[in-house]
Amino acid sequence: MHRMLQTTALAATFCAVAGAGIVGYGETTAQAQTRAQAQSVSSTAARHGHGDGHSFSGTKKIRVGGYSVNVSCSGRSTARKPVVVLMAGGGDGLDTMAGLQKTLSEKARVCSYDRLGEGESDQPNSTQTIDDSSRILTGVLDRVTSDRPVVLAGHSLGGLIAARYAPDHRDRVKGLVLMDATIPALTAGVSKAIPDSATSMAAELRDQTIAVNEGQNPEKFIIADAKVRSAGNIPVQIIRHESQYAEVPDYGPALEEMWAEGQEQWRALSGRSRISVAAGSGHYIHVDRPDIAVKAIQRVTALATAHS
Repeated sequence: MHRMLQTTALAATFCAVAGAGIVGYGETTAQAQTRAQAQSVSSTAARHGHGDGHSFSGTKKIRVGGYSVNVSCSGRSTARKPVVVLMAGGGDGLDTMAGLQKTLSEKARVCSYDRLGEGESDQPNSTQTIDDSSRILTGVLDRVTSDRPVVLAGHSLGGLIAARYAPDHRDRVKGLVLMDATIPALTAGVSKAIPDSATSMAAELRDQTIAVNEGQNPEKFIIADAKVRSAGNIPVQIIRHESQYAEVPDYGPALEEMWAEGQEQWRALSGRSRISVAAGSGHYIHVDRPDIAVKAIQRVTALATAHS
């Protein structure tokens, strides 16, 4: 049982999808503190919530495409400055972004939301593709940012969705921060890094990751391999973890190489892409090294503001 939990947690590293009953498995002290802080922030914000659309502060449910979507916004809008929209990884709700949102909202307008199947949002009626997820994101942006430009900052699966969304919405997305984003061709990558000859935990990890990518995850989201498309000449900051795969000793180096190569592929999003490694961080960069995440988002937001 313990080995299965380890394997599923590792599969979650690839796209941050945790199966029922294991959400929070292997959670660090920092992650536990973030979740506790999220509950405090949400309850406080709810008491002060008011208005609607891009003016409200707090956590509330909005209707998007016939679904109830849970959103949280804080901070003040500033002329010309983009709204920062935080996008959690798969298996995570907006609560995992609460600490980051609280810090960023001291200087900017910041919103986050639970995708369908996550947190307090409705369950999807059927399997979702990137087009389905993009329609929900557009609906959320319409409600919480109006016609303001945005900077999307996504972790893991949230980063992949942000990176796929930006090329088709250049009029709206003016910057990207990808925090250990799920790589562009994960299924092919993990199949190569862990061959069919593998056994035990490595084989389980490969099989579970592929199953997750085929839609066996809380969002029923199909994580399809695809080439990276340009999002224009917007500022893009790509941050990857320092170390994550020690639990798979025989294939750890190959998995780290796969992940590093995948992060490099995201550079094709823009001629203004930068990539860095978050020293001392595992997959949850915004929890392990919130200072790096905050600095990156503030830098990209400043660059986006200067070119707006």
